[in-house]
Amino acid sequence: MHTAKFLNALLGKISNKKEVKMSEIHEECGVFGAYSPKTANLSATTYLGLFALQHRGQESCGIVVNEKGNFKEHKDNGIVHDVFSPSILENLGNGNMAVGHVRYGTTGGSGRQNCQPITINHIKGRMALAHNGNLVNSLALRKELELSGSIFHTSTDTEVISYVITKERLNSSTIEQSVSISMDKLKGAYSLVLMTQTKLLAVRDPNGFRPLCFGITKEGVYIVASESCALDAVGAEFIRDIKPGEIVTFSESGVSSILDHVDKVRRQLCIFEYIYFARPDSVIEGHSVHGARVRAGEFLAKQHPIEADIVIGVPDSGIDAAIGYSRASGIPYGIGIIKNKYIGRTFIAPKQTTRDTMVKIKLNAVSRAVKGKKIVMVDDSIVRGTTSAPVVKLLREAGATEVHLRISSPPFKHPCFYGTDIDSQKNLIACRHSVKEIGDIIGVDSLDSVTSLPDGMPNEGFCTGCFDGKYCTQIPENADKTRLER
Repeated sequence: MHTAKFLNALLGKISNKKEVKMSEIHEECGVFGAYSPKTANLSATTYLGLFALQHRGQESCGIVVNEKGNFKEHKDNGIVHDVFSPSILENLGNGNMAVGHVRYGTTGGSGRQNCQPITINHIKGRMALAHNGNLVNSLALRKELELSGSIFHTSTDTEVISYVITKERLNSSTIEQSVSISMDKLKGAYSLVLMTQTKLLAVRDPNGFRPLCFGITKEGVYIVASESCALDAVGAEFIRDIKPGEIVTFSESGVSSILDHVDKVRRQLCIFEYIYFARPDSVIEGHSVHGARVRAGEFLAKQHPIEADIVIGVPDSGIDAAIGYSRASGIPYGIGIIKNKYIGRTFIAPKQTTRDTMVKIKLNAVSRAVKGKKIVMVDDSIVRGTTSAPVVKLLREAGATEVHLRISSPPFKHPCFYGTDIDSQKNLIACRHSVKEIGDIIGVDSLDSVTSLPDGMPNEGFCTGCFDGKYCTQIPENADKTRLER
């Protein structure tokens, strides 16, 4: 199947004549920022915004509030609800700017020292920085900075970004100028929210690997966020996406934009934002994430039909595609698997707990819905192939007579260097086994996914390197997550 055909189908550009999963792939991070022309309770606003972005990272989170140039911050390991109490939010106080972050680290360990936002004190003022993405040249930049005297306190590429910007700020007249110059040195994926004592900046890398948008509340507070669902959560009206390569500044002077790096390279939005990462209620680059997943399921049904009694989705990101598969195939959709909503993705099992038990804690089959039936189970992807088999076992134990697995994305065959935790091919099951072999390993009666992408096809403004191995930037010599550890 052609790359363009798959992507067009995903985003609804082909007409349709007939419309916690135990993660195999982890999210990257979520960023949030707020700018108010007057003092407001922005700690509470940022708290709510981070709740809406919690799906993008559950390792740690943090908030920095700016009140008349004074920064107050709190960050720690854990999810938003656990890290921030009413008293902590009260201590953060009011301000006219704030930056927030939820983290799943793709560079650096999960220790508290790597929590974001990162704050910097230097001769030209203070700065707080939140980052979503992954630099491909972070190791080279860090070595260069260390040789010039920089001392690093974390093992993240976010600190590398902050030092590059700070170094350029010493010789620049404005923060915008220093960021623009820094963008010539930063290679890879980065969506940033940056706060100085007087300005809030939103920055997106020239390829636009990761999403970033902004809006405004009825009270006149500007909101920047990784996804539009966070704007909805704080009552902000969506204005637009930040353009790839754009720097947007919010200050007393209003809203301004620098476009020096816009349209210099081809857009490369990560296709997995639509397939898995983003929340279904978000809209990215004008396309509904929910709608894209439903259409992917419809396309999958046309590519790989099967006779069955019921279509079910693997919670949560497989559900929308299952609805689409049902719609296109005419097979009734049903709820065959229930997810325990009170178990986060950071759930740590006791050492004696088996994988089967872990699955049962998070997921359970609805026996009345699946007993005695031939089932189409739809999921968004197979990456490592380690979590599907226990789910299939649950369905068989609940009485399913046949289980046919359908995947709404092509096989994940290549590492990602732009903000997910797949940095090597060694754990990718599609690199070691054929589709039939994977099906046998998982224990399904049949397995099919949309076809892999052939060489030489355009990718229509999306990064599909995880499918076809074609990257638009240099490949890092060392892509290991711990490459900046000492």
